[in-house]
Amino acid sequence: MKTNKIIYWICTGLVAAMMLMSGFMYLSKAPQVVEGMKTLGFPDFFRVILGVAKIAGAIALVVPGFNTIKEWAYAGFTFVFIGAICAHVTTDTSFVGALVALLLLAGSYGFHHKLLKTKAETN
Repeated sequence: MKTNKIIYWICTGLVAAMMLMSGFMYLSKAPQVVEGMKTLGFPDFFRVILGVAKIAGAIALVVPGFNTIKEWAYAGFTFVFIGAICAHVTTDTSFVGALVALLLLAGSYGFHHKLLKTKAETN
């Protein structure tokens, strides 16, 4: 169980850190983000929506409890990462970052459910 918890927190911590940094960059109008959104063909208001959602989702992943909200955060990030991969593939830009984030998210999700199952079995 200890190994599962360590893997869970590594995956979750990395996803949360990436999303917090990304959300902050989106909301602070970092030039590379603004230019990237233009390259991908997204309107500027979409940057703000994604920035807020990324920060809220990152917080939801690391706060203990609130499993329903966590599930929504996992679902939301899954859609964001798959959408990012598709957007990057169609514009011939690198999708590796989004793919890595999706794989880390899958690890976090899988180990989250392993820990929930273990906790339910011990109660």
